[in-house]
Amino acid sequence: MRPSLLRSASQLLRRSRRDYSSAAAASQPERKVAILGAAGGIGQPLALLMKLNPLVSSLSLYDIAGTPGVAADVSHINSPALVKGFVGEEQLGEALEGSDIVIIPAGVPRKPGMTRDDLFNINAGIVKGLCTAISKYCPNALINMISNPVNSTVPIAAEVFKKAGTYDEKKLFGVTMLDVVRAKTFYAGKANVPVTEVNVPVVGGHAGITILPLFSQATPASNALSHEDIKALTKRTQDGGTEVVEAKAGKGSATLSMAYAGAVFADACLKGLNGVPDVVECSFVQSTVTELPFFASKVRLGKNGVEEVLGLGQLSDFEKEGLENLKGELKSSIEKGIQFAHAN
Repeated sequence: MRPSLLRSASQLLRRSRRDYSSAAAASQPERKVAILGAAGGIGQPLALLMKLNPLVSSLSLYDIAGTPGVAADVSHINSPALVKGFVGEEQLGEALEGSDIVIIPAGVPRKPGMTRDDLFNINAGIVKGLCTAISKYCPNALINMISNPVNSTVPIAAEVFKKAGTYDEKKLFGVTMLDVVRAKTFYAGKANVPVTEVNVPVVGGHAGITILPLFSQATPASNALSHEDIKALTKRTQDGGTEVVEAKAGKGSATLSMAYAGAVFADACLKGLNGVPDVVECSFVQSTVTELPFFASKVRLGKNGVEEVLGLGQLSDFEKEGLENLKGELKSSIEKGIQFAHAN
């Protein structure tokens, strides 16, 4: 790496630390974050990123194997969060106890030719077991669901919590932040605007056509994009996961970008819990924005989790068409999750 690049990276890290330090003032409460599936392809970089977040005082890493090594590795980083690793079902309760936020990237990753729905039977069972434990050991925690298919795993979690008598719709989030991250990146590249200044709401769900980026609401606005450009950007955002799976040629899926997106959303949840005002991000939550029981849209985060589910705003004709087209598939995925929760 050239010296100039090293200097740039060093400056960026110093700037990030200053930003984090100002956000994590001396009076911040202690917060425990648990990552379930911490030894996996998403879990490891996510553990690294959460260790760097000064809003985290305790980081609990859980998986069915390999976690002690990940915990030992991450614990050597000179940031305040105390790290503990837990392995196997017998240690799951201890991993969860006292957690403020539980992030769930557990499950099998996508492989070439796989859709998110192909993952359903394996990941649905994993999610159901983990949520059963959450309802027992940390029923008041905010749940950040990453395990795919999110369109089904969030409804599964809701049904598990309802059965246990611990369901709070304000505390269950499907993490769709990667769709937002992709939409921002792709839009910035096409519109030739600074990516760090871009915001693009993404609504609907978290698979294929259920992902609906609202480029008509993107900021900064751009007059340089044609209707064909918007269609292409929408398709690329919807197919972003497949793009990575194919590029990795059978050796992985979107693990690094997903870990980043998961860390960004968890940071937003922590800020909301700590009373930072006007924290708004997109997430797949229980919703009355449409006739569907769950839907991704902008959500205001606060001390209780979801403070407000925001509406869709004004849509273009292209987005209105996309909204109607996604509803059938999203409804089916939600119902599939609910049926699994009751049948197994």
